Amino acid sequence: MAITLTQKAADKIKAVFEAQKMPPGSCLRLAVKGGGCSGFSYHLDVTDKPAEDDEVFQSNGVRVVCDPKSYLYLIDTQVDYNDDLLKGGFVFNNPNAKRSCSCGASFAT
Repeated sequence: MAITLTQKAADKIKAVFEAQKMPPGSCLRLAVKGGGCSGFSYHLDVTDKPAEDDEVFQSNGVRVVCDPKSYLYLIDTQVDYNDDLLKGGFVFNNPNAKRSCSCGASFAT
């Protein structure tokens, strides 16, 4: 049970790491916070290293980290990237979401 990135999402994250001049071994942090249209919203950030209690995954050459509380909502989630002009950005395929808002940035369990 892991959080994974598609190759397209991993390539985008690697480009962000390079543009931000992140040190080798940097991580993508995926979290869930209260709010958004449906109750919970996804948050992405970059960090140079995981926190002590983070869940840590490797996916397509990118380390992905997630705090334990967020991980309960993100088990088996796949992050994709869509470069469509109107609905471009990261896309979350979360099997734990019972419903999502129309933009896909928030969900409910």
